[in-house]
Amino acid sequence: MQQPKNLNRLLRALSRQGLDVSYSNKVYSISLNSSLKEHWQDASATKEVNSSLKEHWQDASATTAEVLLPEGFAVEAKALKQLANLANVRHPQGGCVCRTCATPDFHPGDSGVAIGSIVETAGMVIPAALGSDINCGMRLHVADLSIAQFLAKRDQFVELLKGDYFFGTRDVSMTAKTARAMFQHGIPGWLDAMLDKATGSVVNSDFEQLATECDRTFLGGSMNGDVKWAPAELVPNDGLVRDGGLGTIGGGNHFVEIQVVDEVLDKARAYNWGVRSGQIAFMIHSGSRNVGKYIGGMWRDWARDAWPKNLKYPESELFPLSLSANPELVHSYLQAEATAANYGFVNRLLLAELLRLRLRQVFGDIEAPLVYDLPHNITLAEGAGWVTRKGACPAYVEQPLIIPGSMGAPSYLLIGKGNDRFLRSASHGAGRARSRFDMSREGVDKSDTALGLTGVDCITLREERRIEEAPAAYKPIQPVIDAQVEAQMVDVVAKMKPVLTFKA
Repeated sequence: MQQPKNLNRLLRALSRQGLDVSYSNKVYSISLNSSLKEHWQDASATKEVNSSLKEHWQDASATTAEVLLPEGFAVEAKALKQLANLANVRHPQGGCVCRTCATPDFHPGDSGVAIGSIVETAGMVIPAALGSDINCGMRLHVADLSIAQFLAKRDQFVELLKGDYFFGTRDVSMTAKTARAMFQHGIPGWLDAMLDKATGSVVNSDFEQLATECDRTFLGGSMNGDVKWAPAELVPNDGLVRDGGLGTIGGGNHFVEIQVVDEVLDKARAYNWGVRSGQIAFMIHSGSRNVGKYIGGMWRDWARDAWPKNLKYPESELFPLSLSANPELVHSYLQAEATAANYGFVNRLLLAELLRLRLRQVFGDIEAPLVYDLPHNITLAEGAGWVTRKGACPAYVEQPLIIPGSMGAPSYLLIGKGNDRFLRSASHGAGRARSRFDMSREGVDKSDTALGLTGVDCITLREERRIEEAPAAYKPIQPVIDAQVEAQMVDVVAKMKPVLTFKA
């Protein structure tokens, strides 16, 4: 395959920034050309570094990461440097990165870790590799309702959901017992406690349907959490909990979108999943909100505090937790992350359930079953260690995946193929092409035509959100999907087109 135009000039420029980069068949291979030599010299003089780790540290500068990028996509030096830094994280008391790669929606992250990064570690975990948007993910439902039927009552439906999503008319209150069960056990815990004493809007829900849908949720919507990591105000000993963050979309690229199933490419799988051409679909993109922010931020600080006192901080500011040096910290971090993940599962369920209840209120008795719910910001035990995905979906063999486009572009339902080269992962979207600052700064053409908003139905109370998240801010989704299909990471099951999007 022909190399990208001006590739040699690009590689020389990256080399001057400390990166060794090569290119072959849409894959960039990146390493730091002198990353840890000085750090090793400093670390080797300390008692904390034992001889068994010497080989890891001496070879650290050779650690290489891979990025799959479609032809014509920009190669962002900042994102490459962030990925190379992540690939070279080591702990002097034990623990290293085994492999690192990135998906085609790869772009710089604000916290020092590129979006679309996947890192496999042994003997350590890296809280900063995940950050604070713990268990951000996607949830997809379909409904046997035609686009014409939906549009006939669109305004009534939108007004009801604006109340729930924007004006606080939702009621997601729960007993203290239910809140504790949610943090501890995720959806099954929340559901069991709700069956004992239902509260809030979900008293009108079909609990049998909700229970069945756990089978269509990644890990059953439950991880090994513990109430002790939850914010204290959300886990009182008794009474009702009224959580202002639960059942909310969140800012940035999070959304709730009404779509139409435009094309089915894998008819057998689509049939088994209940997906048919012409159906209305609704897609949820949200996570653990302020709970994730609280837990993620706390553990970034604790990982820094746990760094050996007589060693200088790593230049990347990515602090791992060593299993051999601090096993209790590693266990506690994973448990805390799971606690936030459980909240994220329930948050997406409630966003969807609020929508499903309004759908039934306006259009009658509609089942609107769940197709699938899965995270794309999570640490999972895989092999001899862990895989942390930041803005990347698990794409195991036969794993359903949901990859959205922008609010002016199609979204995709796919099936994973378990490609080991890319750590059994796939992208979580198209990826940003322009920053939010760039989209909103003075002098930028903010006409609907320039922003790609012509014909886009965006429901928001904040005009800046519409601009920051406009289609023009994102890369085209089709090359992202095509590159992953060609690389044998995924296959497409169905394509959905946007009808209207809620942005908080």
